[in-house]
Amino acid sequence: MSTTQLPWTILSLLQWTTGYFEENGVSEPRASAEILLAHTLGLSRLDLYLRHDQPLTPEELARFKALIVRRRLGEPVAYLTGHKEFWSLDFLVTPATLIPRPETEVLVEAVLEVCGGEAGEPRSPGPPLNPLLALDVGVGSGALVVALAKELPDLQWLAVDISAAALQVVRENARRHGVGERIAFLQGDLLTPFKPVPCLRLLVANLPYVPRVEWEQLPREIRDYEPRGALLGGEDGLDLIKQVCAQAHHYLQAGGWLGLEVGAGQAGSVMGFLDNTKAYDTLKTVDDYQGIPRVVLAKRSKRN
Repeated sequence: MSTTQLPWTILSLLQWTTGYFEENGVSEPRASAEILLAHTLGLSRLDLYLRHDQPLTPEELARFKALIVRRRLGEPVAYLTGHKEFWSLDFLVTPATLIPRPETEVLVEAVLEVCGGEAGEPRSPGPPLNPLLALDVGVGSGALVVALAKELPDLQWLAVDISAAALQVVRENARRHGVGERIAFLQGDLLTPFKPVPCLRLLVANLPYVPRVEWEQLPREIRDYEPRGALLGGEDGLDLIKQVCAQAHHYLQAGGWLGLEVGAGQAGSVMGFLDNTKAYDTLKTVDDYQGIPRVVLAKRSKRN
């Protein structure tokens, strides 16, 4: 792209950049071009078309060109802009956190389906004497815990992650969306920060579940840029999920729910892990938008 060619308008830049991204194998070339140009100009994507004949200043053009180069090299759009939408909410993201994905919205929907009537409405004004507790293990950017905290206002949340950098991001996202006062943030590995006391009404987790062989075949923009520890789940992808399945029932109240996001082909194994504990009287899966069993739900038995 020649920065001396004048005038570069919004529309001409979108057309050129889309073609450039297509030639270089960039995924979602048109959307990438729109999001990056809107970010550069401080506009919405709709505004780009309402102002299609607006020329860019040399400074704007230089900033946009720098983003084009980084995108061509594989850097994800969300890291270039520092933002990603999830559950119709705007989340800050950094290379310290996994980029939120639509599959995790299936987990939000599934949890609301089983818990919404039980914990979705405040019981009374003021702080409850015995607050209902929920836990998100491996919070990352906080997309899951923040979305659920907004939808389930009667729950107090614990949010744990092994990464201090990720916890900084989730704290800011919780603050921005007005739920920070209902979330306690802890650094630690899975359930180790907590005593095995049955105090949780809900436990959710979107843990790393990519098997090693799939990890090696992931697109460059995922494998080379997103945090390895937030994606790779060991040889079969189930290392961390298996640990949580073996321990979660010690932390759940009778009648409490466990919700896990899992990878393609993993739901059967995860259901088996949970069934082996003999601690749940309900086990079920929820499919994602492609018909893949993406969520495993388990309800803690009241018998043991």
